[in-house]
Amino acid sequence: MTTRAGMLIATGALVAGTVTALPASATPRPEPTPRPIAPLLWSDCATTAYPRLQCATLQVPLNHDDPAGRSITLALTRVPHTVKDTKDYQGPLLVNPGGPGGSGRTMAGFVAASLPAEVAGQYDVIGFDPRGVGRSEPALDCKPGHFDPVRPDSLPLDAERERTGVERARSFATACGKKHGDVLPYIDTVSTARDLDAIRAALGAPQLNYLGYSYGTYLGAVYARLYPERVRRLVLDSVVNPQGVWYEDNIAQDYAFDTRHKDFMSWVARQNATYKLGTDPAAVEAAWYRMREELGKSPAGGKVGPGELEDTYLPGGYYNGYWPSLAAAFSSYVNDKNAVPLTRAYEAYGEADAAADNGYSVYTSVQCRDATWPRDWNTWRTDNWDVHAKAPFATWNNAWYNAPCAFWPVDSLTPPDVTNDEVGPVLILQASDDAATPYEGGVALHRMVSGSSLVVEEGGGNHGVSLAGNACVDQHLVTYLATGRVPRGDGQAEADAVCETLPEPTPVKATANRDGSARPATTGGTVLHGLLGHVR
Repeated sequence: MTTRAGMLIATGALVAGTVTALPASATPRPEPTPRPIAPLLWSDCATTAYPRLQCATLQVPLNHDDPAGRSITLALTRVPHTVKDTKDYQGPLLVNPGGPGGSGRTMAGFVAASLPAEVAGQYDVIGFDPRGVGRSEPALDCKPGHFDPVRPDSLPLDAERERTGVERARSFATACGKKHGDVLPYIDTVSTARDLDAIRAALGAPQLNYLGYSYGTYLGAVYARLYPERVRRLVLDSVVNPQGVWYEDNIAQDYAFDTRHKDFMSWVARQNATYKLGTDPAAVEAAWYRMREELGKSPAGGKVGPGELEDTYLPGGYYNGYWPSLAAAFSSYVNDKNAVPLTRAYEAYGEADAAADNGYSVYTSVQCRDATWPRDWNTWRTDNWDVHAKAPFATWNNAWYNAPCAFWPVDSLTPPDVTNDEVGPVLILQASDDAATPYEGGVALHRMVSGSSLVVEEGGGNHGVSLAGNACVDQHLVTYLATGRVPRGDGQAEADAVCETLPEPTPVKATANRDGSARPATTGGTVLHGLLGHVR
């Protein structure tokens, strides 16, 4: 699921939307007669990083149940196949970075460049901005500047703070209804899955191949349930638990992100020679919370208060490649009374821009529409204080992030049951300590999709494990895309294959850059997680 620089997290508590129990062979609705599809017109939109990238647009119905009605536009990208012999061509490979609300246009170039050339060359790698996102039209932006600093402290320690937070969430939901009320009933996962099938049809392909990360795993699972006969190969990396969309899944994130933040504190303690914050993880964590309290009184650089601090350190829960720079900013603030690196870290990892405003608008639109959320604020208050007592790092930050769903102007849908025994082998990739999509989600989907194969990065805490530098994980991905084969276990363990996690990051001093900040080196992992946007 999807930060502020790319978006944020999501959380809530213990009441999820109900799930429609459909027979394994059924589809949720009969398909109406589709409209004629014009051929895609591809044009060059190459970048320095991806010189073979092409772009196109596709008109799809706003309401797929009314094909003759209003159209919207999807923005697509492609890296075309290179194999000459048609027998070696494997069709389109659609890629999605998650969110909901993440732009996927650049993802095509990244995936094509990251796979071995002989495998990537067998596919047309297709990226797309889902409905409402990025270059697709209309693009949602409910309330520009909603995350401008300095926001109210996320902890509602008194009635006035709570009222401020509630009214802020309500005003965002109201703004969405006023500005985009005509499209909000159609910004949801099922509609987006039907867009995937329109893309498939426009490409002239009888089946599609798909690689989805994070929320993209749920989108892929829904597509496979709606159109099992049109799925050729399906890779789901860092899996949303389909049994908890979206309230329960978000509360599970709260606990997991708190654990991951403690992992970061332990790493900082082991790097005391560099960061000078002590060797006791509990003491290091206490220093972080003291920093948070001080920022509530005097925001760093006039823009990093407690909420912005949480936004800055949440990406560390998605990807430990950010730990060195985050630790350097922490150390500089505590030991040197220098807030500049912290401000720079916020600008790099936590600050919202227009793309983040768009992403958050789509995020709320999809999640609030997809499934039932509590409409009584007393439920949110009780649940989140209960969770905060055990997992204080980001619980209330995430509660406010999702709080517009308590006041959403469009009724919620009932999420489909994605249980599936009709698709061929599906490859599921999951890190055991992933915070954004906890391990239980990968196991749940593995059990729900007959014949699926689960590959686990044991001890890994990063969100998004393929094409991020782990050769073992990547080999399973490449073998599947090249041949359709998946690993099979002996039935004694949940996982069909286990890969060791990557080494921990190397510490970097805060003086690594002239401004006193420290930035991670560019690797496959940093590029991937930049594209995923460490979006909730």
